[in-house]
Amino acid sequence: MITNQETGTRVDEVASGIYRICTPMDVIPAGFTFNSYLINDDEPLLFHTGYRKLFPITLEAIGKVLPVEKLRWIGGSHFEGDEYGALNNFLEAAPLATPFGSEIGVLTSLNDFATRPARSFADGEEFSIGSRRMKWIYTPHVPHGWDCGVLFDLKTQTLLCGDLFTQPGANMPAVTESEILSASEGMRGMMDYYAHATSTSRILGGLADLRPTTLACQHGSAFRGDGAALLRELATTLEKSAA
Repeated sequence: MITNQETGTRVDEVASGIYRICTPMDVIPAGFTFNSYLINDDEPLLFHTGYRKLFPITLEAIGKVLPVEKLRWIGGSHFEGDEYGALNNFLEAAPLATPFGSEIGVLTSLNDFATRPARSFADGEEFSIGSRRMKWIYTPHVPHGWDCGVLFDLKTQTLLCGDLFTQPGANMPAVTESEILSASEGMRGMMDYYAHATSTSRILGGLADLRPTTLACQHGSAFRGDGAALLRELATTLEKSAA
């Protein structure tokens, strides 16, 4: 569903109750998409606020699913503009919402930036948003950022995986069952945005052990299929490139 004709922003349900809010932007010649994910439950959650300048556009899209004031959780993978830029705008629009992130992220950035105290989650910590439980996994430097983490919905087996599997392109399907590693490796080769951490393979292996069936990528299409196999293939590819 297109929610803004001027920007091309659209909302699509990529898993049960999980909505991808996608805005294309011409930041690279091939085009690029910025995705936020809205989870509709008793305590609705927004993962990635988008840039501050996109706040009115993202707000408009959320309103097609639920009233923004119903939001109770607002967080992101790591502290960058496309993850947290519009955080304070959303905290004003949703006065009962709690900002959240990793323990390191809250310590180093969020509690300074946010207009009210943030909730920090430890690696493996779970919390309920109603009919589903969410699990925070701390992934330092994978793909980048000391504060980096991802969020897993145990109900739908959806991994909100941040910048992992970033794909270029402006007119991407909301969900694909096609292979996305080649496109994301092309993007990695062009931008070199991975931190090359020594713990990368172990962290990716831990994510694979969750057996996700949907990978909710922040840039590009969400992937539906054998997420565990794809994560292990990524780990192998990174190991070979580092050799």
